[in-house]
Amino acid sequence: RLKGQTGPGLRQWGAGVVTGFLLLVMGNGGIAVAQNLGVPSGVAALVVGSMPLWAAIFGAAFGQRPGRAELAGLVLGFAGVALLNLGGDMSGGGVAALAVVVAPAAWAFGSVWSRRLPMPAGLMTPATQMLSAGVMMMALSFALGERMADVVPPRAMASFVYLVVFGSLVAFSAYAYLLKHARPALATSYAYVNPAVAVLLGVVFAGETLGPMTWGAMSAILVAVMLLARGKR
Repeated sequence: RLKGQTGPGLRQWGAGVVTGFLLLVMGNGGIAVAQNLGVPSGVAALVVGSMPLWAAIFGAAFGQRPGRAELAGLVLGFAGVALLNLGGDMSGGGVAALAVVVAPAAWAFGSVWSRRLPMPAGLMTPATQMLSAGVMMMALSFALGERMADVVPPRAMASFVYLVVFGSLVAFSAYAYLLKHARPALATSYAYVNPAVAVLLGVVFAGETLGPMTWGAMSAILVAVMLLARGKR
């Protein structure tokens, strides 16, 4: 296998690199580019909320059609995210608009396609994806002329460590596991839950209050996730 460079290990590594590019470079990177160009966080969250819809479309293209309960959950969840982010304005120009639309589509396609690729075993899947995507993102950053000119403040470093541990090692690894053991629409339904969790954290830590529309939106998201969980297996 090592001499011919065509063994299963190389194919699995290649699949991890390709899906890492789709998920993290085009997906996460696209959102970062869009927000740096002026797209408001609310609009970005709304567009990212379309990711389960994209996953359902790509899943159907691969022969895994969503059931009625799943379709109802997808539409209801996206409506809930839209209510949570009502009033956002798109700004930043054509490049930003393109990036913020392509990003969730790329993430959804990579998620669905990865189920049909010879991915590395176990936790090697997210490890390969994150390591290869990190190298690609670093190369793109240097190519765009980005440099770390100042010393990183302790608070920012603490946030970085938190994201490495809980955002990458825990959350992304859990997502990779879900992609292998759950339907794409259910695995990607976290895109509906994230805005609701952010709102609740704002209530707990920032003293924010919830209006009737927010409560309605969060109720819609909760029902949507329940419908997705009860959909056909």
